[in-house]
Amino acid sequence: MADAKVIPFDDDRSRARRRPARAEGEAAAVRALPGPQQASGEPAPAAKPEPTPEPEPAPVAGGGSGWERRLAGGLAFLRRRVTGEYEVDEFGYDEELTDQVLMSLLRPLYEKYFRVEVKGVENIPAEGGALIVANHSGTLPLDGLMMQVAVHDHHPAGRHLRLLAADLVFVLPVVNELARKAGHTLACAEDAERLLRAGEIVGVMPEGFKGIGKPFGERYKLQRFGRGGFVSTALRAGVPIVPCSIVGAEEIYPMLGNAKTLARVLGFPYFPLTPTFPWLGPLGALPLPTKWTIQFGEPIPTDSYAPEAAEDPMLMFNLTDQVREQIQHTLYKLLVQRRSVFF
Repeated sequence: MADAKVIPFDDDRSRARRRPARAEGEAAAVRALPGPQQASGEPAPAAKPEPTPEPEPAPVAGGGSGWERRLAGGLAFLRRRVTGEYEVDEFGYDEELTDQVLMSLLRPLYEKYFRVEVKGVENIPAEGGALIVANHSGTLPLDGLMMQVAVHDHHPAGRHLRLLAADLVFVLPVVNELARKAGHTLACAEDAERLLRAGEIVGVMPEGFKGIGKPFGERYKLQRFGRGGFVSTALRAGVPIVPCSIVGAEEIYPMLGNAKTLARVLGFPYFPLTPTFPWLGPLGALPLPTKWTIQFGEPIPTDSYAPEAAEDPMLMFNLTDQVREQIQHTLYKLLVQRRSVFF
């Protein structure tokens, strides 16, 4: 099978070693995106010629516009995958595969199963970088995927969300490759800042495993947000911070216990015990069909701060606390408005 073209962000070899290794045989014909080297006055790398665009399928005789066109489009998509006439960026993000396949697979779960209601999506900027900071819960990280669908399907400018993920994601077979294709990257400040400076929407869940693996009795109580690294990253990139509150994910897998010994053996941060898992086997892994609400809050600007503000620990603490309080307050507000867990 032919290789896809790779679109790098820059030539930072040291950071490339920190990222998950690319699949063997992937090519490196590249196209540069805006980055720190342009800001410092250094010349940008020469852009490679763009591939010839895929011709539109010929109109079906008789004016067919239903399944015939979908079939033609699907066949054209498959041909591009087989011949390698598609692009991924240096992080492995495959926009075409994400739009046409991965989002299509997640959409029924989003629309029919969890029936997600989205509020305040207009608070995400129509252009330029922004950092979305959300609460994390649910035992499995389905909340991040649903947030990605929400931005993809509901933002007026059709923006894409690039999620920062934990190291564990990139060592799991299959999950590693799918995560990279969907635009996720390692949760480190360097990669996050590079994406933000390139004008991307980046999503982070600072609670990490402390949030996603907390017991059911502590649902909707935000855990510690770390040391404010996400605030420092947003300040250095000069992008707004958009708080995001997600209600509904806490109840999909009510975590009543944690088999710590088994978790250590398997190398997991926790091993959940729920009313159905592991007692019902694979059937117990089916999430409960709760009703979700995702609300994006008013953005918090950072471009008015001086460059050295990113090194001010007191400012980091105050902004981190402001973001955390805004998310927590919105969670309580949404919970009061909610009619029930499932409707």
